[in-house]
Amino acid sequence: MRKLPIYFLIDVSESMVGEQIQFVEDGMATIIKAIKQDPHAIETVWVSIIVFAGQAKTLVPLQEIVSFYPPKFPIGGGTSLGKGLGHLMYELRKNTVKTTFEQKGDWKPIVFLFTDGVPTDDSKVAINEWKQNWAKTANLVAVSFGDETDTKLLSELTENVLHFKNSTEEDYKKFFKWITDSIKTSSVSVERNASGFELAEMDGNTLSKIDLTKQPTPNLYVDNNYVVLSAKCQNTKRPYLMKYRKFIQPSGFAGLETRSYRLVGGFQIDNSYFELSDDSQMNAKINSDELVGAPSCPCCGNQFGFAMCQCGKIHCIGQEEVSTCPWCGNQGTYGAGEGGFDVNRTLG
Repeated sequence: MRKLPIYFLIDVSESMVGEQIQFVEDGMATIIKAIKQDPHAIETVWVSIIVFAGQAKTLVPLQEIVSFYPPKFPIGGGTSLGKGLGHLMYELRKNTVKTTFEQKGDWKPIVFLFTDGVPTDDSKVAINEWKQNWAKTANLVAVSFGDETDTKLLSELTENVLHFKNSTEEDYKKFFKWITDSIKTSSVSVERNASGFELAEMDGNTLSKIDLTKQPTPNLYVDNNYVVLSAKCQNTKRPYLMKYRKFIQPSGFAGLETRSYRLVGGFQIDNSYFELSDDSQMNAKINSDELVGAPSCPCCGNQFGFAMCQCGKIHCIGQEEVSTCPWCGNQGTYGAGEGGFDVNRTLG
């Protein structure tokens, strides 16, 4: 049976933690439920989900839509687009059935790439491989979640670079309905021997095509739209993340602005975070004076989720007289100090 392979290549870096990754999780479940009820799609569509952060992995192997169940999404450290693309191309080589004299192969795979920031690796090699080997044999749609994505880099992969204004839960519902409609129209197209790639109409408000001629090229390797700090709970030893969003305001001097990062929240994660993180990536730092707010521990409820051990790692503290660092085992007492200090941040 000829299949229409649909791949989702999804950024699960730290900056996606919180509502964003939950909305994506819910949206994928909505897509699958709707496609299973479509008579054209259920005959042709196969789906796979690949996630990438500092590392990449296949979360759901390519399979028939009828047997597909939406997964829970992990969070990882970094945004290695190069590794995500490399893993996608590996899966395409492994799974795509080519046309021969004896049989008709699969229809052109469709790839939906979701990302909300800038790559924290050098993605040039993977992008060049995509352009040489896959640009003509697969259809790729790159979706920028928010305003701060490196869309100039995405334009090297595809002319279909879209901007999703992901501000509310209702926006996410509209976006995933558009994805669902695009998959349905493409499945009808292949059955009619047409192109097999027909995107649904965009409303221009929630989702719009980006004018790639006007996009600046941001610096790579650190996503400065967010600051995310990695920490561990002293009591449960479980990891959690503290997420801060960039905030720009006038400084009072003509033409000058000040930048700070305001707390979004603390989020409990599991140990798959370390599996998807790249330990070889550089250590970036930020001064604590640039960070506004600190959460309680999302794992045990300790009042202070932001205490830094002399080993340089962050953990929570409560009312105990002597605290134990869950990273290195060092014991000591903590007190409030004056002035800022440098703290290791993730790459976003």
